[in-house]
Amino acid sequence: MTATAGHELLDYARSAIEHAYERGWTDGLPVVPVTAPMVEEFLAHTPRPRDEVIASLPHLKRRCTVEQAAVNAALAGCRPEYLPVVLAAWDALRRDRVSTAAWQSTSGPAPLLIVNGPIRHELGINCTGGVFGPGFRANATIARAVGLIVRNVLGVRPHELEQATQGIPGRFSLCIGENEEESPWESLASELGLPEGTDAVTALLLRTCEFVDNRHTRDAEEVLWDIADTISRTGAAIGRHSSAGLVLSVEHAQQLAAAGFGKADVQRWLYEHCVRSHADLERAGKGLRGLEGPGIDEHGLHMLPSPEQLLVTVAGARNAAISMVVRPFGFAGWSRVAQPIQRAGSE
Repeated sequence: MTATAGHELLDYARSAIEHAYERGWTDGLPVVPVTAPMVEEFLAHTPRPRDEVIASLPHLKRRCTVEQAAVNAALAGCRPEYLPVVLAAWDALRRDRVSTAAWQSTSGPAPLLIVNGPIRHELGINCTGGVFGPGFRANATIARAVGLIVRNVLGVRPHELEQATQGIPGRFSLCIGENEEESPWESLASELGLPEGTDAVTALLLRTCEFVDNRHTRDAEEVLWDIADTISRTGAAIGRHSSAGLVLSVEHAQQLAAAGFGKADVQRWLYEHCVRSHADLERAGKGLRGLEGPGIDEHGLHMLPSPEQLLVTVAGARNAAISMVVRPFGFAGWSRVAQPIQRAGSE
């Protein structure tokens, strides 16, 4: 290639990127220029028809097809083989009872995508160190593809149809793999009813994430008390409702398992102990004394809707006892569904 031809190619790439900005197709970062042959390459990795609808906002009369999802996955920087994961993520999100209206919420929620199965390693989905952070193409671009679909196809853009008061950074990048290899328990997908080893995506919309750093004790119940303190903060209570999920570090999960706690035991313990008293709520201007309803009793407010509605998964490196409390959007509970990933050639 001559120097002139090289400069012309660079100028074309830059012009294509700037054109995407001018058309409003980006999330603030540059996108990959997409051609028709690229889209066909993506579609070759799924058995699903190109005109199948995978997402919709009926009140806006907007919907997204498999082909439109492929275009936005390519824009996001996905490899073609990531498309089945993007589609499964939308299948899982559609099962979430709050997802239809949530994209325009003042909370500006972000989807948390949790991937199970051998596909994690095949596609290079990070499950260990820095699992919530940058540096891994599959994690970043699969999540980004979901966000670009919300923006470009469903039309929910900041300062337009999106109404987030502040929003959260995770709108860009909350896709993680479960660290099945170091978890002491069954995988999340297996807990939710799929055969062990199934490639699957679990999805729920989040309001935020909050870390719990506890390397100070060998007592499992003391770790649970520390987690309960984070779950139970009054700022997470909206009226008579709250919710939470738990992404445990390997150390915390193994410490709890060694003390005899299964996942269901962790869920039950935290449900029973994550309670804020009526006096605590009144100090924060959120008094519920005298009211009735699920989760409210003479002691105060249970900060979890039920034990089983506490997501418990394991991710991250085994190098520090730091876990993450996540805050699901909505309070009726998440779908508790793991969506199998369909790939071309699979049954």
